[in-house]
Amino acid sequence: MSLVHFQILSAALFSIGLYGVLARRSAVLILLSIELMLNAVNINLIAFSAYTESLASTGQVIAIFVITVAAAEVGLALAIIINLFRSKGSVDIDKIDVMRW
Repeated sequence: MSLVHFQILSAALFSIGLYGVLARRSAVLILLSIELMLNAVNINLIAFSAYTESLASTGQVIAIFVITVAAAEVGLALAIIINLFRSKGSVDIDKIDVMRW
């Protein structure tokens, strides 16, 4: 498989994730779509690090950092979503106006 195959896969995953962020109303589904977009970026990083000789491990190290940040983001976001569900009874983005003054 060539680098183009990985780029096409990554672009498809990123596009699906972007559609999910823009079209969904549920906060949980938006969170899953963001994770899909981050995984598409990780595929690109790993593919580029595998196909370049000079920076062999740089993409892999950055991908590990992206995975770490994604795990922290999921933990914090799920805590916020659970708190909003307990207070409002819904995770619909259109119905949540807690941050408004």
